[in-house]
Amino acid sequence: MSQQLTEQGHGHYIGGEWIDSTGRGPASSRTQSDDDGSERTFESENPATGETLATFQRGTTTDVDAALEAANDAFEDWRDLSYIDRAEYLWDIYHELRDRHEELGEIVSKECGKEISEGKADVTEAWHMVEWAAGNARHPHGDIVPSEVAGKDSFMRRKPRGVIGCITPWNFPVAIPFWHMAIALVEGNTVVWKPAEQTPWCGQIIAEMMDDAGIPDGVFNMIQGFGDAGAAITDDDRVDTVLFTGSAEVGHEIAGKVGSEPGKLAACEMGGKNGIVVTEEADMDIAVHSAVMSSFKTTGQRCVSSERLIVHEDVYDEFKAQFVDIVEDIAVGDPLEEDTFMGPAIEADHVEKIRQYNDLAREEGANVLVDRFELEDSEIPDGHAEGHWVGPFVYEIDYEPDLRCLNEECFGPHVALIEYSGDVEDAVEIHNDTPYGLAGAIISEDYRQLNYFRDRADIGLAYANLPCIGAEVQLPFGGVKKSGNGYPSAREAIEAVTERTAWTMNNSTDIEMAQGLSADIKTSED
Repeated sequence: MSQQLTEQGHGHYIGGEWIDSTGRGPASSRTQSDDDGSERTFESENPATGETLATFQRGTTTDVDAALEAANDAFEDWRDLSYIDRAEYLWDIYHELRDRHEELGEIVSKECGKEISEGKADVTEAWHMVEWAAGNARHPHGDIVPSEVAGKDSFMRRKPRGVIGCITPWNFPVAIPFWHMAIALVEGNTVVWKPAEQTPWCGQIIAEMMDDAGIPDGVFNMIQGFGDAGAAITDDDRVDTVLFTGSAEVGHEIAGKVGSEPGKLAACEMGGKNGIVVTEEADMDIAVHSAVMSSFKTTGQRCVSSERLIVHEDVYDEFKAQFVDIVEDIAVGDPLEEDTFMGPAIEADHVEKIRQYNDLAREEGANVLVDRFELEDSEIPDGHAEGHWVGPFVYEIDYEPDLRCLNEECFGPHVALIEYSGDVEDAVEIHNDTPYGLAGAIISEDYRQLNYFRDRADIGLAYANLPCIGAEVQLPFGGVKKSGNGYPSAREAIEAVTERTAWTMNNSTDIEMAQGLSADIKTSED
């Protein structure tokens, strides 16, 4: 456990110092109160056991104001450093992430409930992103653009936008913060970050890493807390770009507010109602394996999880039988155990949300194939009765475009099987018929079907003969339609945290214009 603990809980990291919260936030079910009833702290909870892991102070608007002031004051000195000097700070963090891989992976699993291989992979993904961002500091930046005038040189250059507000989710509590912050920092911006309230311990450790690396005061700042602290960050005029990963509802609210402010930008990566198309030309082993991975890894709590399996009528019965057989036996259990496939849901409110979507599917005519929502007592590990346990729920339903269960994201182990007839064009039409457009996959041995899906599926992340989960850090990560605008990772994130400058320099002693525009100055005497 980290050491920045006061009697009132872990504080915030602002301007290079650990500080206590300076005010009080609104009520929350996970807060502790002062004698006057005002909330001052909240708890990190292990979703597998219900036990408290640590206590944290809840950020206020006053705390956010101090963090933004520190970030704003630090910006000019930070941008004056070279790319390479800025990246040097991140190399220390890269090595710490690698050295503490096992320890941090276990912390991730304890705090957000992901099974242990996923907890470790979260940390690995973080160091991959730091490696990419820091290594990119030595790569070419900008472009030389030919001019139609021989005496001119033209360039495209980038400069940092300024203060970046980062709001990150609980399901990737180490990886996604570094998606946002590693690139923002190397590009010369300063950062104010609010981790998810469900995973403040991971946030605490990342802030300690930044402190240990000697990041200059004010360049990185962290505020713990809830949505009110996040809103105070995103709404402030000092924030030039908002990087958000989370729910569509919150993301669209942020994008709407930020989009109305001239010069301000919001890069939001949100949810999905992702689908896998299994054609009549599919390899059935690959199809079933991909579907199980896509639907139930992280207990379905990934923005790229598949909640719709769109299967051709010629292979539907075979696929259904094999898929259901495996799902009925998926190992749900202690996320720290190597033989666990699915851990718990993140919190009690989310268990209830999953229940409501399972009930909705029944109301809309679903034929339930697997209902392990309420696990048997024997399936719950000893000492874990207070955890937020939930099992797989699988149903088949006739496709209708207006069904809520096929259009709304559950964000849990809730999966629909949809039978289709006809060609791959018909499958892709069903696949695209949701408000979302994040991730999807096609399983087929016919390259023409694969290419049709690649070109016509309305998604930002497309997979062939693979699960529709994950993306290597050097690839873009984001979606279309309600799922966002595709900025959050690698080169695309650079677009969000920098501004382009088209720089043209005249090398001649004369002025000559492009497009045949006359450079002659004429006076009335002429």
